[in-house]
Amino acid sequence: MSKQIFLNLPVSDLPKARAFFKALGFPHDPKFTGDEGACIVISDRIFVMLTTHDKFREFTPKAICDTNKAVEVLINLSCESREEVDSLVAKALAAGGSSYDKPEDLGFMYSHSFLDLDGHGWGLFHMSADQAQE
Repeated sequence: MSKQIFLNLPVSDLPKARAFFKALGFPHDPKFTGDEGACIVISDRIFVMLTTHDKFREFTPKAICDTNKAVEVLINLSCESREEVDSLVAKALAAGGSSYDKPEDLGFMYSHSFLDLDGHGWGLFHMSADQAQE
């Protein structure tokens, strides 16, 4: 059986967070979406579970990170092309996200990143086909 990844991220405003990821082109799975959380479908094996702070606190006794002061997580997502990297960053910025760096072209890999509405870091990258096969 192939493994799946379910990332759990606390969000301060669930409807706004859902709208943000919808603007990036990622749908939600209605079977796992309700008043306290939403399942965002990144791919057939990658899902992001957005949960309200109250719901997230049920999963851990630790405090929720203040992403204005500290890094909670950096999520890296491969993209099919440089254009997809640029497109997703542009959509994130248009939907209210932010970026703290500029695109980086290393020849074999192109990357850029954004922060979502709750300050979670998303690194997007495209590796050339030659490098991906080595």
